[in-house]
Amino acid sequence: MQYDVTVIGSGPGGYIAAIRCAQLGMKTAIIEKYPALGGTCLNVGCIPSKALLDSSEYYHKATTEFETHGIKGGKFTMDLAQMVKRKQSVVDQTTGGISYLMKKNKIDVHTGVGSLHDKNTIVVRSAEGERVTLTSKYIIIATGSKPASLPFIKLDKKRVITSTEALEITKLPKHIIIMGGGVIGLELGSVFARLGTKITVVELMDNIIPTMDSTLGKELQKVLKKLGFEFLLGHKVTEVKSSPRQVKVTAEDKSGALKSLKGDYCLVSIGRKPYTEGLGLENVGISTDDVGRISVDEHLKTSVDNIYAIGDVIKGAMLAHKAEEEGVLVAEQLAGQKPHINYLLIPGVVYTWPEVASVGHTEEALKEAKIPYKKGAFPFKASARARASMDIDGLVKVLAHEQTDEILGVHIIGPRAADIIGEAVVAMEYRASAEDISRMSHAHPTFSEALKEACLDATGGRALNI
Repeated sequence: MQYDVTVIGSGPGGYIAAIRCAQLGMKTAIIEKYPALGGTCLNVGCIPSKALLDSSEYYHKATTEFETHGIKGGKFTMDLAQMVKRKQSVVDQTTGGISYLMKKNKIDVHTGVGSLHDKNTIVVRSAEGERVTLTSKYIIIATGSKPASLPFIKLDKKRVITSTEALEITKLPKHIIIMGGGVIGLELGSVFARLGTKITVVELMDNIIPTMDSTLGKELQKVLKKLGFEFLLGHKVTEVKSSPRQVKVTAEDKSGALKSLKGDYCLVSIGRKPYTEGLGLENVGISTDDVGRISVDEHLKTSVDNIYAIGDVIKGAMLAHKAEEEGVLVAEQLAGQKPHINYLLIPGVVYTWPEVASVGHTEEALKEAKIPYKKGAFPFKASARARASMDIDGLVKVLAHEQTDEILGVHIIGPRAADIIGEAVVAMEYRASAEDISRMSHAHPTFSEALKEACLDATGGRALNI
């Protein structure tokens, strides 16, 4: 079987790359080792976690806010098994949609593990042991990532689990210990905390979501504490032991003092690592770094001139939308076009409630680079729309260049922050100033008015509603 382009991996980066290649007239194939397309994001990541986050938030609002709204329906009960069932239906619909898109765009799907035999040949081995050989002018590696762990931790997937197993829990735990205060752990912790589970987060750093602007981490920690989270910051996990009914975690603080925790589960959420094992990279002379990432140039080309790599297997943020942009970039380059990605302007989001979203430089990065800046902020408690929906936690923070007023970073924690950040991305792609946004009409009442107000605050403290 001969192709112009063969994509290994069908996650957001892979399937988008395949679609764009097909749109541009290339005969395209995609290889996926699992029966369902969509990769981690659609099957055991972004999509199922958001489904559970929504279900748990509805329950939380029903039990804590409905009476204030004048809705009195008696005692609400929670059915976690039904939430998981609904989650799976969302996943099935979404992955089924990818299968439809493959057929629509005449992309051949090969199910099995793809391994490079040489620079133009891929051997696909199915679970049943069948072998299919493909030849391809170009190859795109988009195999994604898997949960990371530590050598002393045994992931038994029963009591010591990753995000994959957490998405399948159908009986509400009393206590979950989360190892890591990053995006994945906090999102899944939110799901269970809203339903009544005690959550303890053990984080090595002194703040949660440490890669984002520190203001966001501080504000999110306040919100999650109100939800019942307990935080052990500046603590290093030294031991994890499991038994059939519980797990015991030992953590050490900076002074060397030990703290012992017992829970139903330990969710290991310390990041993800590239999934590059079994690809046969050694057969074509492609090497990986100490964490398994493939090195690429500015065109996302590997050391082999016809093989590209995108998404979680290369450097950069492990985000579905980053992988998608890279998939499009490679496809359009192969067609002779000249696409471009500004990596600084790929937004990051935490889907807790309130949501957290960020794009551009953090305040810490501007200080370190000695870039002169000014900032403006606006709290959602001053937003009429936020008060109407009882979503008054959080703020918008805008960082702009001190001399030029160009927006350098926007950091939001608040209702619908994941959607509001899109306006900031557009503005920054066109190198808008804080004054530009402050002079644009925003519908009233909306959550996005908070961004305008923060920009007004950044341009001489001119916010109108604080």
